[in-house]
Amino acid sequence: MTDKPLAQAVSSGPSSRPLTRAGVVVGFAVLCVSYMVNAMDRQVFYPLLPEIRAEFGFSLDQAGLLATGFTLGMALVGLPTSYLMDRLGRKSVLVLSVAVYSLGTLAIPLAGGFADMGVYRLVSGVGEGMQATALYAIVGAFFFHRRAVAAGVVGVAFGAGVFLGPLVGNGLAGTWGGWRGPFYVFAAVGLGIALLVLATVSRTMTEAVTGSGGGTSGDRYGHVPASPYNRNTLGMGVVCAVTGLVNYGFLGLYPTFLREHLGLGAGQAALAISCYGFGATMALPAGWLGDHVNQRSLLAVGFVTTSGTALLIYQYATSAPAQYALAFLMGAFASGILFTNCATAMQRAVRPELVGRGSGLFMLTYYVPAAFSGLLFARLVEALGWGGAGLWQLTVLPLLGSAGLALLDTSKMVVPRRSATTDSTSA
Repeated sequence: MTDKPLAQAVSSGPSSRPLTRAGVVVGFAVLCVSYMVNAMDRQVFYPLLPEIRAEFGFSLDQAGLLATGFTLGMALVGLPTSYLMDRLGRKSVLVLSVAVYSLGTLAIPLAGGFADMGVYRLVSGVGEGMQATALYAIVGAFFFHRRAVAAGVVGVAFGAGVFLGPLVGNGLAGTWGGWRGPFYVFAAVGLGIALLVLATVSRTMTEAVTGSGGGTSGDRYGHVPASPYNRNTLGMGVVCAVTGLVNYGFLGLYPTFLREHLGLGAGQAALAISCYGFGATMALPAGWLGDHVNQRSLLAVGFVTTSGTALLIYQYATSAPAQYALAFLMGAFASGILFTNCATAMQRAVRPELVGRGSGLFMLTYYVPAAFSGLLFARLVEALGWGGAGLWQLTVLPLLGSAGLALLDTSKMVVPRRSATTDSTSA
């Protein structure tokens, strides 16, 4: 089963119509904006968590689970979304996904306690996971030979959302006198974005057939295992799992660490998490590197630098300026390098027509561990303190990610064709 929609398989379909350069630019820009809003939506929860926790009396365990548990929804829909795209097409799934997570966000301020808030967070995660799976499948197919660079641009949009979300959310909370206001605003913006995608993004872009032209996939990519479940996807699964535990273990309770342990203010904590988002915009050069150097080596560098940065954050840095700088570096290494190259390396571990399946595997292996990373970190804090939790989950664990890298056989992965003159699937 491939990513090509069934309707397209029996007719020429939308993707047979030519797409102008302006159409590509507008379509890709709208896709990036939609993902930026996705990032803003999910990041607004973290800096508001201390207020939410105080109002409802949540324990640190409950707060940690609410902070990162929504990613379980992202994980569980990864592979089903790849099958849904086969039936409905990627654009339809993309529009539906934005509507779903926006409705989940709308319900969060209506929650009466831990259980229903957890459900609403999970619904948000389902929509966000559907969008990420569809978006990375679109990028991986349309920008086939430069997928890491294109994913880097998407990563910049995500980083911009991570940067803006906490600042805008904290500002709205201050203006409206409570934490609920930002969720209503982001829900409304998300529903507007769904309509914008529907109106402006061409199916010629979203339904592009990966690796079309010039022979069959088996002829051109015979060195890549025919099954999407192979040694390289196993190795990348380990790498993605470690990255998810580290990245969301950090994000989920970092503002709480700053406010409750270091004594920083709400505005300072929001700015620090925004600096992480600014660092995440380094996904663009990280994506470019992913197309030009050995991705296994690049991921190893990402693990080492993430580990070193976490050590400084939780063991040595106590001032706000130091935390701003280190949060930027954490975003650059954990999100810019690791997340971007995990997503594209998993796609390169499967044959081109299975790019959606690769996206689904990435979502599953990255976000299932991420869902429980906040709870794990909270338990470590209770047992070892903030310093001990930072040491084991964010400093030692990244170094263990090299075990997954050792499984990779890059000779059996799709290699970017650096001489390609176009980023579309005409290659």
